[in-house]
Amino acid sequence: MTERTTATLGPARTDAPAVPAARRGSVTGSSRWLRAFPADEDPVARLVCFPHAGGTATAFADLAAALPDDIALLAVQYPGRQDRRGEDCAADVTEVAEATAAALGPYTGRPLFLLGHSMGALAAFETARLLARQSVVARLFVSAARPPADDWQEPDLDSLDDEAVVAGLRRLGGVPEALLAEPDLRAEVLRLLRADHRMLRRYRCEPDTALAVPLTVLLAEDDPKNTADQMRGWARHTSAAHTLAVHPGGHFALTERAGQSARLLAGRIREDLAVRTAGPPADLVREIYLAGPDGRSSRLSTDLTTLQESARQVLAPSAYGYVVGDAGSGATGRGNREAFDRWRIVPRMLRGITRRDLGVRLFGQDLAAPVLLAPVAAQTVVHPSGELASVGGATDVGLPFVLSSFSSHSMEEAAAAAGSQPRWFQLYWPSDLTLAESLVRRAEAAGYGALVLTVDNPAFGYRPTDLDHGYLPFLHGAGLANFTSDPVFNAALPPGAGPREAVAHWAAVSANPALTWDRLPWLRRLTDLPLLVKGVLHPDDARAALAHGADGVIVSNHGGRQLDGTVAALDCLPAVRAAVGDGAPVLVDSGVRTGADVVKALALGADAVLLGRPYLYGLALDGRDGVRHVLRCLLAELDLALTLGGCGSVRDLTPELLAPAGPLAVPGQAAVPGQAAAPRQD
Repeated sequence: MTERTTATLGPARTDAPAVPAARRGSVTGSSRWLRAFPADEDPVARLVCFPHAGGTATAFADLAAALPDDIALLAVQYPGRQDRRGEDCAADVTEVAEATAAALGPYTGRPLFLLGHSMGALAAFETARLLARQSVVARLFVSAARPPADDWQEPDLDSLDDEAVVAGLRRLGGVPEALLAEPDLRAEVLRLLRADHRMLRRYRCEPDTALAVPLTVLLAEDDPKNTADQMRGWARHTSAAHTLAVHPGGHFALTERAGQSARLLAGRIREDLAVRTAGPPADLVREIYLAGPDGRSSRLSTDLTTLQESARQVLAPSAYGYVVGDAGSGATGRGNREAFDRWRIVPRMLRGITRRDLGVRLFGQDLAAPVLLAPVAAQTVVHPSGELASVGGATDVGLPFVLSSFSSHSMEEAAAAAGSQPRWFQLYWPSDLTLAESLVRRAEAAGYGALVLTVDNPAFGYRPTDLDHGYLPFLHGAGLANFTSDPVFNAALPPGAGPREAVAHWAAVSANPALTWDRLPWLRRLTDLPLLVKGVLHPDDARAALAHGADGVIVSNHGGRQLDGTVAALDCLPAVRAAVGDGAPVLVDSGVRTGADVVKALALGADAVLLGRPYLYGLALDGRDGVRHVLRCLLAELDLALTLGGCGSVRDLTPELLAPAGPLAVPGQAAVPGQAAAPRQD
């Protein structure tokens, strides 16, 4: 029993704001399949809405009225109802999708956002598949609907009498009793509902069917039909970002609470439009010059290498030591920077570069640039908003972040702050396998697009700065939010446990030094998320990671914080790339500070880099705005480096762009950083 119809009537709005009469006016027909509600003549985007089973285009009238004037709403009108009463009802979801995709042809000059409610989610999904080649669908919203490959467990309404069907409608709530009390209207409701249910029950979708379109799942808190666990499967039907937005109300909250729904939808739409319309990152330079010395949006230096000293002046000594502290003598940290300095860029001239493409595609996700925010634990140590500010700064510039297991805000809170922005979850594999599974399941449900398993931390490194201050943030409760919000973790605490007991239990289960490669397949079987192993330096370990189920590796020595005297991550990158070949993504972190560093890493074989400490310095200095400043500067320098180096795309960066420091090698002879070129033999 699923759907409600508003064949002629609709639910009363409970929260929609007052709107101009023009937006409340009658629907104008644009085709047999689409109904256009009055809006601006030149909207910035269009929201295309697919009704529930038994529903009509007018079900979205209140939502259209509540949307901002520059977002137009088109509603799909299925055959067999209202002005299409004389037509047979559709027999197949594909029929609806094909007709709708064709009808949307005149509207593809602006981004299209598709929204399907309940059964309409399947029609919206199939329509998005048909429009995929045109790249006109900016996002798919699905409301009150299970994933398309799942068994919806719908009864055969043709086998139920009218009273049983009506009872099911009442259970979902929101059905106007006046509509059910009038015999002719009630008969019309049941006719449409049964016809659409036949179409719904015939629908089939393969489990591996996926869109390359961002997806937002809308789930009402009191929906009697759907739960967060049931919605989790939508993640496998998109290769782009996936988010779950929980909102108040029941099964029909989308249309019954039009004002609430309009705010949620408009917010997501504006975020997507901002990313689409953003200018080249290098525009930051022009922006600063035009603003003059007193008009800059940020007072932080544009030299990112100076921000560490600025952060030292505002942080408590213990917090500063925690952020900058390296293992032992700091040789590994220094080596990371020296490795970048051993390479020099050899730019090429007159390449006609007028436009640059920073975009990359990883695990089916389109990323605006080959840069992600590295996972850093306990960020409230440097700023009260911690990870939420960092996530906000990343979202402002369209970059993904990787959330640490040891974050000071839960993964659900961070996901909500990210909205539609792609994000990954970093896992420190706990010794309690049930807890490990719970963390992974929560990451899936919260829309994280990949799982990053960090393997270079079986124990904390020997860090003199922390030891001298006797300071570890976790012992003070920072960085434990993913654990203290976890039902499995909390179930293991004794009755009446307080913060002290929680810290003690975390210390007992958070690490798993007994892990070996043969345990990795268990994690691989646990989730369909792309799995990366972080902390790999040796080529044989990279091969082992892929052989045991990983989809990619991150070359890293933990930024120099674990083992003193470790080889630099960048020095290991070419060998790891050679070991895994071109078939698996290879990322790198540890020592990245500038846009030029990103160029060098990509030229040596990385698909993307993870940036760590610099954004933390921005966080310490100016919260979200500080993080945004750091990222904008990094991307601006990267953008300009492509132009000045003679490359139109990050995909053009190859080892030929680099040379070791010192005299340029003779053409045709290999060069090794730090070694003089061999004399030419004539």
